[in-house]
Amino acid sequence: MNTSPPIRPEYQRELAPLPARRLEAPLPVLTRLLGLAAFRRLLLLALLLSIWELAARWQNNDMLLPGFWQTLQAFRQDIFSGELPQKIAISLGTLLKGYVIGSLLALLLSTLAVSVRFGRDLLALLTSMLNPLPAIALLPLALLWFGLGEKSLIFVLVHSVMWPMALNAYSGFLGVPETLRMAGRNYGLTGWRYVSQILIPAALPAIISGLKIGWAFAWRTLIAAELVFGASSGKGGLGWYIFQNRNELYTDRVFAGLASVILIGLLVEGLFFSTLERLTVRKWGMQR
Repeated sequence: MNTSPPIRPEYQRELAPLPARRLEAPLPVLTRLLGLAAFRRLLLLALLLSIWELAARWQNNDMLLPGFWQTLQAFRQDIFSGELPQKIAISLGTLLKGYVIGSLLALLLSTLAVSVRFGRDLLALLTSMLNPLPAIALLPLALLWFGLGEKSLIFVLVHSVMWPMALNAYSGFLGVPETLRMAGRNYGLTGWRYVSQILIPAALPAIISGLKIGWAFAWRTLIAAELVFGASSGKGGLGWYIFQNRNELYTDRVFAGLASVILIGLLVEGLFFSTLERLTVRKWGMQR
């Protein structure tokens, strides 16, 4: 009895050629441009600026609502005169000091919270009490402690940056997978080496999110605080520029100052934070 398996005969099947297909015509230029997010946003921006200009001309009162073109002329004039760049440099210099100090303190506090129970209790207590407190509400106390000057501004900036940054960093530390934690312990990492080489890289998306929130809070707090400082001491940055021109009824320059605040925020968001995310979390596959 033959127990060998049957052998299937081999054959070759000729495949029919694929039908000829016509090359599709390229999409129209407008359709391709509408597929770009940057182009769509530019269209929306142009629409908003047009509505602004039309509303100003309908209002026909430059003191109440100057048009876009008039604001642009005031912006250009103060840029070339050097007044607006000087105010921007003062504001950004003060902002960077408070922002860096607040971010470092927040990182230290969140590191303490993830390390020991006392740190967790301290972070929970302080954030519950101080995070809902507006930074500008501490300005009278800062004036009493530090007087008129940069130190008072830095104090309120540190308060505005520290708590959202600490909460985001601590949340990111808690979300680090246990396998990464165990890998760090197996390599003998403890203390600051464990935090800097394991926790911070793994929690970097949350830390960058905290940095962005802290930047927005600090920028708004600085402009509001400079309005008060400008009224008190006659000097300051962009906030004082806006306040001074409002008192002198130069509404177009007030709008130019507000436009400067918006442009700086867009530049920091679009250049610094986007570049940081592209070179870190997106490059590492931690964020899409």
